[in-house]
Amino acid sequence: MHALITILCGVLVGLALGLIGGGGSMLAVPLLLYVVGVRDPHVAIGTSAMAVSASAALNLIGHWREGNVKWPCAMVFAAAGVAGAALGSTFGKLVDGQRLLLLFSLIMVAVGIAMLRPRASGGDPGVRIDPAIAARLLIVGFTAGAVSGFFGIGGGFLIVPGIMLGSGMPILNAIGSSLFSVAAFGMTTAVNYARSGLVDWGAAAELTLGGVIGGLLGVRLAARLAGRRRLLTSIFVGVIFVVALYMAARSLAELRTHAT
Repeated sequence: MHALITILCGVLVGLALGLIGGGGSMLAVPLLLYVVGVRDPHVAIGTSAMAVSASAALNLIGHWREGNVKWPCAMVFAAAGVAGAALGSTFGKLVDGQRLLLLFSLIMVAVGIAMLRPRASGGDPGVRIDPAIAARLLIVGFTAGAVSGFFGIGGGFLIVPGIMLGSGMPILNAIGSSLFSVAAFGMTTAVNYARSGLVDWGAAAELTLGGVIGGLLGVRLAARLAGRRRLLTSIFVGVIFVVALYMAARSLAELRTHAT
């Protein structure tokens, strides 16, 4: 029953990712904590990072086949981001679990706001990397990786606009290229947490399995509900805000309990 609950949580995460196109990984940590029953916030973050990495790697294959991945830009961005993720996840492990969850709830609100903003679709589909583009990708990549590693999130809400800012590529190419970084950042964070024994491998596998199933369902539903995508995004962001508020309240209550 426990495994089934974890798989169903993964289905919810994958469904959101496939249907909305982002933000679903933000639900993985609260689902692991409050539904699956993982007690240690750091274990929830490490486990979520592993599942997010695996899901991104699987989704990357489809974009690669479609020719949406700009590999030179993606690899430069990811290389800098891996260094940032290693640093960020190291600091994340040092922060008290409840304080980290309180900060996590704030970043959830930031993700929700970012999802509500319309994305520009223009750009140069034939972009080629040069020293100036490489320098921008290195700076933005390191920053995005550090945030991703600290909070144990996929970081797509930072990576997609970051790659577009650094290279000038269109959003479709940025989404495809971003998955390489999401996978790399997540794996770096997961390995760092695993070295400290902070990954539940069984839960990570079950969450990933559910994510694959939910992702396939989400993609099919997205095609049918394409005209209501904006409404679906708004509803999903509302869910994120409610979960963030609940997480913040729980974390504050735990911090007050420990203080007394």
